[in-house]
Amino acid sequence: MASKDPESEHPSVTLFRQYLRILTVHPNPDYGTNPTLSSILLNSHMDVVPVFKEHWSHDPFEAFKDSEGYIYARGTQDMKSVSIQYLEAVRRLKFEGHRFPRTIHLTFVPDEEIGGHKGMELFVQRPEFQALRVGFALDEGLANPTDAFTVFYSERSLWWVRFTSSGKPGHGSRFIEDTAAEKLHKVVSSILAFREKERQRLQSNPHLKEGAVTCVNLTKLEGGVAYNVVPATMSASFDFRLAPDVDLQAFEKQLQSWCQAAGEGVTFEFVQRWMKPRVTPTDDANPWWAAFNRACKDMNLTLEPEIFPAATDSRYLRAVGIPALGFSPMNHTPVLLHDHDERLHETVFLRGIDIYTRLLSVLASVPALPNEN
Repeated sequence: MASKDPESEHPSVTLFRQYLRILTVHPNPDYGTNPTLSSILLNSHMDVVPVFKEHWSHDPFEAFKDSEGYIYARGTQDMKSVSIQYLEAVRRLKFEGHRFPRTIHLTFVPDEEIGGHKGMELFVQRPEFQALRVGFALDEGLANPTDAFTVFYSERSLWWVRFTSSGKPGHGSRFIEDTAAEKLHKVVSSILAFREKERQRLQSNPHLKEGAVTCVNLTKLEGGVAYNVVPATMSASFDFRLAPDVDLQAFEKQLQSWCQAAGEGVTFEFVQRWMKPRVTPTDDANPWWAAFNRACKDMNLTLEPEIFPAATDSRYLRAVGIPALGFSPMNHTPVLLHDHDERLHETVFLRGIDIYTRLLSVLASVPALPNEN
């Protein structure tokens, strides 16, 4: 078979091949100087969400940089920029000849945007992952429009719930009692009233961030076969994001009570349900946070610790006992992940490489912990 013409290779593929060559030129590239210590994991995901090209100022897959220095592309914030910053920071440290006690591993996983069920969720159970002996992990965060940098130490539990209502069918011209629509309306009203209560709680307390309250949105309504037929069943689907301090068993009972209050024949099922919320401590008792925070202070970075409002692969890492922080070094940047015209300024991107270079030097040099002796 004829080899592929190298001139036809996409520039991003060529660049990635160059990185791989650079990262493997030094002897013993796989281990830190003390491989008995647990390692540092830099995780990122390779998948992105779809685009609607007609709403973009530039082709979303060309990484177009405008005259002001903004790079337009799907993934510039979520999270190809971070993936490349990891690689460039490691390349820089290796090129300068740095060696650290702890090994640094990089993972590029699939399927995060659809839940990570065929990616990180399975990977953390594999012997290949366990052989990495990860002690601490960094994963994606969010941009911050202010001078500060947001760092995430936990995230809300994702529940996708479908409520189904059964009732009496019939002709659309009659006042039929006990219809599926009437009962489903009661459920929807109860959940949206709860949503409004949480929204008011967030807005009334300036100290609360979005991730600290429970959010819910009605995302699908299904049912009916014709305009003149009262359906026997209808369903409504909701996206719940439960704050880490929510009693999950008690909240499931709340779902049951909403169904019971709506009437007979109203049930719910979980399409997705996360039951292992974990929090990475953000005090000096956690040596990983202490090292991360100290490095940021040395760089004069202002940190805003928060609970991630959505879901990332960090939840699977924390669930198996690995402390993890979500951090994307993007300040002075509007939050545009999953949005039209997702973009990042080149100065923010390049500064992020400097930040990771410093962070990795500190984190990979954390002394042996009591459980590592």
